[in-house]
Amino acid sequence: MTLLKEAGPNRYRIPRQGPMKVEAIVYLNRELYRTFSETESLQQLMDGASLTGVLSPVVGMPDIHTGFGLPIGGVMAMDSSQGLVSAGAVGMDINCGVRLLRTNIEADSLDKPVLRKLINAIVERVPSGIGKKSKHASLAKQHFRQLVHRGVPHLLELGFGRAEDASYIEEGGFLKGADLNAVSEKAIQRGDQFSTLGAGNHFIELGRVDKIFDREAAGLLDLEEGMLTVLIHTGSRGFGHQICTDYSAEMLSAAKKMKLDIPTAGLAAVPIKSSQGESYLAAMACAANFAFCNRQWITDDVRKAFASVLGGKDMDYDLGLVYDVAHNIAKFESVNGREALIHRKGAVRALPPGHPGNPPAYQPIGHPILIPGSMGTSSYVVVAGEKVVETFYSVNHGAGRVLSRRAARRKINVSEFKGIMEDILLLGRSHKPFLDEAPQAYKDIEAVIDTFTEIDFTKKVARLVPRAVIKGDKRR
Repeated sequence: MTLLKEAGPNRYRIPRQGPMKVEAIVYLNRELYRTFSETESLQQLMDGASLTGVLSPVVGMPDIHTGFGLPIGGVMAMDSSQGLVSAGAVGMDINCGVRLLRTNIEADSLDKPVLRKLINAIVERVPSGIGKKSKHASLAKQHFRQLVHRGVPHLLELGFGRAEDASYIEEGGFLKGADLNAVSEKAIQRGDQFSTLGAGNHFIELGRVDKIFDREAAGLLDLEEGMLTVLIHTGSRGFGHQICTDYSAEMLSAAKKMKLDIPTAGLAAVPIKSSQGESYLAAMACAANFAFCNRQWITDDVRKAFASVLGGKDMDYDLGLVYDVAHNIAKFESVNGREALIHRKGAVRALPPGHPGNPPAYQPIGHPILIPGSMGTSSYVVVAGEKVVETFYSVNHGAGRVLSRRAARRKINVSEFKGIMEDILLLGRSHKPFLDEAPQAYKDIEAVIDTFTEIDFTKKVARLVPRAVIKGDKRR
């Protein structure tokens, strides 16, 4: 990898070359660097570093892998007045994100038959898989404009959740500036998937708090060793996908007319201050609010599923929201006193203690950052340190793939996959449909997490391990 030049502990730089206007930095620890072979993702970082108005550096996360346009695990900051906005640098699944619910249930007190009942009760309420429609379709259609304009606060007014939930969601579950007039009719027609999971890497996971690393921080999050947790990972579904598709094509056409230097079609971009740029940000905000509402509605359905299986009320089992973080989003933020449009694609905002963007309850430690591994490995709750400003207050969003979906289906043996998942319940019982999501298709989550903890960008709070996993089958 001659492109990468060592630039300090767990840091490698790609110096400016060719059309690059700024350098790129990739964060890898020694183990990840030793096995890294993603030259295409590095070229995609270099492409991002070639766009007008980009700020230095363009950043590659420890979970970096090839995407469309900007790599997944890529962060690109643009000058808010002179820079560009790119739909491809946000991604297809706008505001794909993760939220964590805690419980007061000892995980080991639930045997496999009870866990099976729980995941079946959840799926009865939350359809999973490609093309599945919401069981709340009628109400969602009636309130669609308000939901995508106002996000979770409107959904709470409709009675889906607890009043305090909004305080534990990034941006309060509501991204400003949404305007449905900027969204195509085709995208609106695909907006019938509230409280649906989707397929691919999306999941609902019942897990156990396996280890606490920071008792003070874990106490503030009400996380206790041995207790059951619920992780929810999904986004804006077909609605956000269509918005990205529409605006990627529109941006490419507009960029040609404006004679902008665009390195690849996947990074088609237009000036932030242009009519096309402002329209995309308004449409993207609609998709972001859709995704916040999707995870909120799923949360309400999960709480009801617990009550239906275990009896009583959902509050009896706590099921409080620890936090909800967004991936695949572009937001105006202040970094080192300069306002920038931060594109995060497969990356998470990470604010240190005392940062004004933190929820009041988490000011002493910074908001929790949720980083899932694969369906058979650990996930982590971490918090950020002051040094994370180097990455525009961003860290990785997961483990990151080492095998494409096609390669995983070709190379991974079903029996080997089943062996890894032996003690973990899987919805549907058959493992074959999920080969492309097998743990072997992903990087070592421990090495990925250690990349930032070793240089004090983040600090571990808790490790979670899976007990039961709901994944959507890609077959209709």
